[in-house]
Amino acid sequence: AVKRRSHPLRRMSGVVIAISTFPDRGTASRIAEQLVSERLAACANISADVQSIYWWQGKLEQAGETLVFFKTTQGRFAQLRERLHVLHPYDVPEIICTNVADGLPAYLSWVRESCENPPP
Repeated sequence: AVKRRSHPLRRMSGVVIAISTFPDRGTASRIAEQLVSERLAACANISADVQSIYWWQGKLEQAGETLVFFKTTQGRFAQLRERLHVLHPYDVPEIICTNVADGLPAYLSWVRESCENPPP
């Protein structure tokens, strides 16, 4: 029998990246700090401002927003999504998630450990 080698991108790390946009840097920072302090995310990266173009209520809109990348686990994502939805000022906030297929093992372990431990 031939043993098949798994493709590196088919491995699952258990880590996900959740992405959201915010109306301004202050709001992004306040909510990111809250989610990290609650251990719903190990880390939040607040990006430079972005220009968003989107349809909203039948109109083409443009807005300056702040993009945030949250590193969390598959097991904590549902809680992060619900908490972020409650804290977020938008009626329908962007909250999307993508799996991290692979990465530096020590970093991925740190994310998992950071999200597993309850807040002090």
